[in-house]
Formats: sequence, structure tokens, C-alpha cells
Amino acid sequence: MVDLHTHSTASDGEKSPSELVFAAKENGVDVLALTDHDTVDGLEEAARAAKEAGLVFVPGIELNIEWPSGEFHLLGLGLKDISPSMRELLFRLRNNRVERNKKIFFALKNDGLDVDYGEFAALQGSSHAEDSLGRPHIAAYMVQKGIVKNRQKAFDKYLSKGTPFFVDFEGAPLPAAVKAVLDSDGLPVLAHPLSLYVGWGKIKGVLEGIRAAGVLGLEAWHPGAKENDCRRLESLARELGFFVTAGSDYHGPNVRADRKLGRTAGGYKIDGRFYYEELLPAFNG
Repeated sequence: MVDLHTHSTASDGEKSPSELVFAAKENGVDVLALTDHDTVDGLEEAARAAKEAGLVFVPGIELNIEWPSGEFHLLGLGLKDISPSMRELLFRLRNNRVERNKKIFFALKNDGLDVDYGEFAALQGSSHAEDSLGRPHIAAYMVQKGIVKNRQKAFDKYLSKGTPFFVDFEGAPLPAAVKAVLDSDGLPVLAHPLSLYVGWGKIKGVLEGIRAAGVLGLEAWHPGAKENDCRRLESLARELGFFVTAGSDYHGPNVRADRKLGRTAGGYKIDGRFYYEELLPAFNG
């Protein structure tokens, strides 16, 4: 079993990098990528744990990309050396994340809610760096404060696009992100393509442009998509010259209980049928 899309406490996951690795091993995963949002801070710990557990470890990342609608996330798989261009990009993205969070807190507080950014950052500080915090952490804080009953309520009322308190995240330009991944000897992969919020009538042309920009792979199989849509994306990927990946986008049972390590849309085990030879360099490290 293979899982090329997971998250740890280095970004918005529930388990530490080592806990994630051992959980993957217990669930029968043989090849695991850690792809935290806009950070590589968990990779060393995960690599050590993978060696102990006997897993093939794929160092990765998930980068936020500028996009006019929905979300564009770019996976970088098989990072062998974190390049200066990647470090520069991550510094900018993580600063953007802090500023976005502060704007969200300003809007919430201005509406009379009992929230405080300093308190929020201090409460999270024991396990997360300030520049790795995002909306899931804000949602958890709002539950802790008794403002909402659960994280989903926080997103529905306060943190999702379309609410008065939503603040967009300033992502990286796609060419810069592709370059940073390639400079780090990684493979750039478009994550969960349906999150682009592009209709089926236009998605082929959009994907052609993304492929022309240097993105090599497409995560056709993701648990947030219907099985039939994944098959359709896989067919498009092959037609357009992408290699195909699949992932669980695992964050932990208390964050997304429906996502299981080593499994993707339709509950399928992620195995060799999802992969092409282009991914062997990432697997081989």
C-alpha cells in the first residue's frame, strides 16, 4: 500500500510526524509521503521514524498556489534537497499565513467575539510554530472557547469562503512553485483537481495549461471526490501526459474521521495500479 498525501502536526494534522509513520505502518502502508502545508519541518522526524518502522519514506510538501477560484494545491513529491528557491518560497508563504490569521482574528474580534490572537498563538505554541497555524487551528480554538460546538460549525459560520470573516490566503505563483519543487529534485503534482472549482466543460483546457507550466503529475484519486469523477480525472491525466497519483489526504481521526491511511476515494486501498514509472525516483529517494 502507498499513501502520497498526508499531514502531521507540522501543519494541520493531528499526529506528530513519527506518530503518523507508525500509524501508517500499523495500517499496512509500505510507502508514505508526508506533505504538510507550506513546510518541510516534519520531514527529518518522519524520515527517522520511517527507517525504524521499515517504511519507504517520500519527503514531500503541499504548496498553496495563487488561483482565482477554489483552491490550487501543488504537491512536491520526493524532495531530495531543499533548495534555496524552496526556502525562499516557504518563508514568504508562512509570513502570508501569519498575516492572514491576524486579519481573521481582527474581523472576528471586531464583530464582538471573545477571541484573542496572542492567546491563540500561545495556546498552540507547544506543538505548532506560529507560521504553521491555519484555519483548522483557529476552528479548534473557537471550539475551545465555546464559540462553536465543533470545527465544522466554525468553518460553516466563520472561516469558509462566503462568510463575512473569510480572508483569502495569498498563495505562490505557479511557475515559482514548480521551480522550487524541481530545484529540490522533486516531482510537482496537482493535488485534488476538483478543488480548482472548474467545471467539466473547461477543466481539460485548464489542465492543459497547468501541464504546460511544468506540473508533471495529477492526483486523480482523492477521498474528497466521487469514484466516477476520479476515473474521469485519471483518463484526462493519461490523455494530457500527466502521471497519476492517489492519496488519503489524512489529517487524523479527530480532524477528518472519514479519511483513512492508505485508502482513497471509494475506500480503495492505494496500490500499484495508481502509479507510473515516473514516480520511481520519488520512491527510491
